[in-house]
Amino acid sequence: MVLACLLSVIFTQPVTAMQAEAIQPVALQPVANLEAQDTPNDPGGSIDLSWELSPDSARVRRYEVYRAESTDGPFEKIVEFLIPTTSYTDADTLVRNKKDYYYRVDVVGKLGTRASSKIAGPAIAKPQWFNRNRLAVLVFALIYGGLVILYIEFAKRDRGMFVRRIAGLDAIDEAVGRSTEMGKPILFSFGIGYLTDVATLAALSILRRVARRAAQYETRILVPNYDPIVMTAAQETVKQAFLEAGRPDLYRESDITFLTADQFGYAAGVDGIMLREKPGTVFLQGVFYAEALILAETAHSVGAIQIAGTNMATQLPFFIAACDYTLIGEELFAASAYLDRDPQLLGSLKSEDMAKIITVAIIAVVSIVGTVGAILASVSGKNEILLSLGEFVNDLFETLKGFLTTS
Repeated sequence: MVLACLLSVIFTQPVTAMQAEAIQPVALQPVANLEAQDTPNDPGGSIDLSWELSPDSARVRRYEVYRAESTDGPFEKIVEFLIPTTSYTDADTLVRNKKDYYYRVDVVGKLGTRASSKIAGPAIAKPQWFNRNRLAVLVFALIYGGLVILYIEFAKRDRGMFVRRIAGLDAIDEAVGRSTEMGKPILFSFGIGYLTDVATLAALSILRRVARRAAQYETRILVPNYDPIVMTAAQETVKQAFLEAGRPDLYRESDITFLTADQFGYAAGVDGIMLREKPGTVFLQGVFYAEALILAETAHSVGAIQIAGTNMATQLPFFIAACDYTLIGEELFAASAYLDRDPQLLGSLKSEDMAKIITVAIIAVVSIVGTVGAILASVSGKNEILLSLGEFVNDLFETLKGFLTTS
């Protein structure tokens, strides 16, 4: 009797929506407005798809994207999504340029029901010559290239073009002369950099000037090296400088040596040379790390005048505190143009400075425009003129910000 009552209660309950769909599945509505087109501003091999979600997205278990080479198929599934999605970029390696492709998107319900969209296509992938999103880079490159050419022409006409004085470079002749008067050698160290480091290349131009003066004053120059390739470059640089000075007989290859590729082993070796030779002038130019202060303090202990320079910001404070002159950051890179006054180098240096000024000016304008736009937006509710002006300023701000971002 009890069992009969329970069965009657169970079979008399109302049928739920899930049960009703299980008994007779309800058809799903497909996605709408499926579009397929070539991906803009790309090297090809890619097609963008977009669509609107199915009105029955609450009952959709997954979205499946299919691709075919004709409307008749066969369609191959290329991807599926378990979350509501309205776009996809088909960048499969199988996609070829200048070939027709057709797409459809299927929605699959929780009980296996399925609905297919209308077929979109043909879509053709093709490469673009220009990436219009990087137009700001092209504009900036053209402006900078024009500045370089312009300042090189100015430098050819006037090699005395103004460049801010760099005390450390002006003191090179004085430092070499001091060693000559004291009858002591000059020591030049590149630190622990390699020939691929920009700071090492810049230091080579300084070494050339120092070696030329050393040859003219008949002063010995010592160059201990951390890297054998840098040693070879230093030997050729010093040899050429002595030749240009007309004193190739004074060149001693044994004074430009390789010590070791160990950081603190190199520092200990250079310190030993300083203590034995007691140089009158020490040049520390290039890449330096923890050994910077060790070298500078040892050079100070033997009474040498020191001219240091590096692009390593963490070591600059030690050089500034322990050395007589310090080339800070980009002053090291400007050394070749500053010393040789070559028109191409000088024009490049001046154009770089002008490009920095223009960039800083653009950043300042963007900051001011953004601030003004925010202020006008906050007070524009009561004035239509202020409202229009605020919208214009905000649009200008977004344009300038986009230019800075892409460049």
